[in-house]
Amino acid sequence: MRKMRSVLCLLLLCCSAAFVAAQRSSNVTSKWKTLSGDAPKVIARGGFSGLLPDSSYNAYLLAQAISLADWVAWCDVQLTKDGVGICFPDIKLNNASDIDTLYLNRNNNYSVNGIPQTGWFSIDFNIKDLAPVSLKQGVYSRSPRFDGTPQQILTVQDVATQVKPPGLWLNIQHDSFYSQHNLSMRSFVISLSRSVIANYISSPEVNFLRSIASRLNPRVTKRVFRFLNEDDIEPSTSQTYGSLVKNLTFIKTFAAGILVPKHYIWPMDSSLYLQPHTSVVSDAHKEGLEIYAADFVNDVPFAYNYSYDPVAEYLSFIDNGEFSVDGVLSDFPMSPSASVDCFSHLGANDKPQVKLQIITPQGASGEYPGCTDLAYTKAASDGADILGCPVQMTKDGIPFCLGSINLIDTTTAAQSPFSDIATTVPELQITDGILTINLNWSDIQTLKPAISTRYSDYSLSRNPKARNDGNFMSLADFLTFSKNANVSGVLISIENAAYLAKQGLGVTDAVSDALSTAGYNNQTAKKVMIQSNDSSVLEEFKKSSYELVYLVDEDISDIKNSTLLEIKTFAKSVVITKNSVFPSEGAFIIGQTNVVQKLQSANLPVYVRLFNNEFVSQAWDFFSDSSTELNNYVLGAGVDGLVTEYPGTAARYRRNRCLAYKDLPSYMSPVQPGSLLGLMTVQSMPPVEPPNPVLDVSDVTEPPLPPVAKINPSNDNGSTARPPTTAPNGQSSIVASILMSSVAVLLAIFMVY
Repeated sequence: MRKMRSVLCLLLLCCSAAFVAAQRSSNVTSKWKTLSGDAPKVIARGGFSGLLPDSSYNAYLLAQAISLADWVAWCDVQLTKDGVGICFPDIKLNNASDIDTLYLNRNNNYSVNGIPQTGWFSIDFNIKDLAPVSLKQGVYSRSPRFDGTPQQILTVQDVATQVKPPGLWLNIQHDSFYSQHNLSMRSFVISLSRSVIANYISSPEVNFLRSIASRLNPRVTKRVFRFLNEDDIEPSTSQTYGSLVKNLTFIKTFAAGILVPKHYIWPMDSSLYLQPHTSVVSDAHKEGLEIYAADFVNDVPFAYNYSYDPVAEYLSFIDNGEFSVDGVLSDFPMSPSASVDCFSHLGANDKPQVKLQIITPQGASGEYPGCTDLAYTKAASDGADILGCPVQMTKDGIPFCLGSINLIDTTTAAQSPFSDIATTVPELQITDGILTINLNWSDIQTLKPAISTRYSDYSLSRNPKARNDGNFMSLADFLTFSKNANVSGVLISIENAAYLAKQGLGVTDAVSDALSTAGYNNQTAKKVMIQSNDSSVLEEFKKSSYELVYLVDEDISDIKNSTLLEIKTFAKSVVITKNSVFPSEGAFIIGQTNVVQKLQSANLPVYVRLFNNEFVSQAWDFFSDSSTELNNYVLGAGVDGLVTEYPGTAARYRRNRCLAYKDLPSYMSPVQPGSLLGLMTVQSMPPVEPPNPVLDVSDVTEPPLPPVAKINPSNDNGSTARPPTTAPNGQSSIVASILMSSVAVLLAIFMVY
């Protein structure tokens, strides 16, 4: 492990040119509603355990590097057979180490708080026995690629003397268990206090905190009572924690503060929506108790109200206008550090700190069904600059906004009476699709929109209460709305123009006419952007004053100079993918291309897509934090704009005060691409993937659009949609076939096993 220190230090130095400035920047105008009036503490549970093995040297050192200057290192204390205190996240060592492979037959059975458990317990091993044991990631949904690097179990003294955190928090979770096995947490803590300063000691056991009260200086060490779930029984009093939280006057007799699960403050209903906040923070402060909130992680679903944005969650606990907790316990200390110093006490009207265009392709489609009036209204109120409309055509020639030509992707068409007109279109790579061009506008308006299920494979739903809310908008209605909205312009996206022309629908003419009718062709108040991945579409608008945007929808590693010259003949700006800026392997960033710089050197502004708040959409390097990801593209790559489904997150990022600091703090500095790979062994690194292609001239040149075909309305191959009557009984034929396919797959799996 010691050999890894230089590697990690290199990583941390690369994380930020302002590594030495990992200080809380001055924020004298903020008025915190904490008990002391000071900013909330950031407590790193086991270091940066959201990425690296919990309580490892590397995890603590990473937390040291990218947290507030007064961060607090959390150590879950376990005792070994010879009475040594170690930092380990669980009473069973096999949950986050390789001890079960080193000592195959040393597992045991014990009762922990009345519950029988089997595993490898620290009380069965001396500290010397644990020397060869290596820590590993104990949360299976997190990357195991750092497990191959040997990382010894640390003693409490190791953390205090080697990491030297500015604050140390010891959590004594199982005093009763160790007492039953003739080991004394009280003796350990008192002995430790002679050489190590523990700023906080927490426990869910009343008697333990009482037992150390007379032996520790309260001005040096704060005793904190930790609440478990409301129905759990506190062993000393035989009361539930739910009843104890109603008697904080009693808690004040032996503790200076309380640590509560975050749902004690902001409870959620069974649908994962927030309920009104409780009074526990104000109750604690009235008693003179500090209150800390626990269980903050970026990489599991939390309340839908936060839209998968961890900073939004932290702000609801520290900056909601009514109260502030005195600290937060997090697996990802970078996020609360930035929340405290950069994002707290911001107003919606605070000026942007960086020049950046925020573009929404379908409105706030992370929170409402895309391309609906609700999505556009939310995007405008959240601070989007550009509202996007992907134009689709109806059978009767009405252009309207929808994310896909296939209605099944974005509406309830599959459950409608139109399900029996599903068709296969190889030219568009659509199987069993219900195309917009096969329905009239009046037919489409009988359907309901459907919110995106982009990450449904990860069980990450978007705002289920609004899954089918909102109304579709014709292009004409969208343009009228945008003209009156507080946005700077619109982005009209055109795809499948050649295919539509063959079906007798001229989408480019329809867009031109709609813009002209709405008065966008002879005004300068609103920017008009026309986007397509087909250069021939943009050629149709060359005589206009609109900003023509070329969409490079594949990941590229470079772009030839000749290609740049060709793009400039038909476009004024370019949209590229995230991977075209920071290529990745196994969701780890492996480097940075020069594509952005090349395009900008050719006077082509660069917009990057597609940004989302869901942590699975981000590389591990961005610590499951959408704001951290945005920061790397803006400050690290210098892009001109972001294409996002969550414009509120991007707008808040643009206003954050840290961007105006002379010296950027480490939690607002770009991560060095490829730096995390330095913490892996060669064997643990993700497999090398073929490099992305170089964009060539042949990739961007297209033949002219074909003329719009004249289709005889009476000869439409029977694709005319029948008007809806009553809702069908049961599922549509498409849904039924999908279900039957799923059943067949499951049966096959069961037969294999």
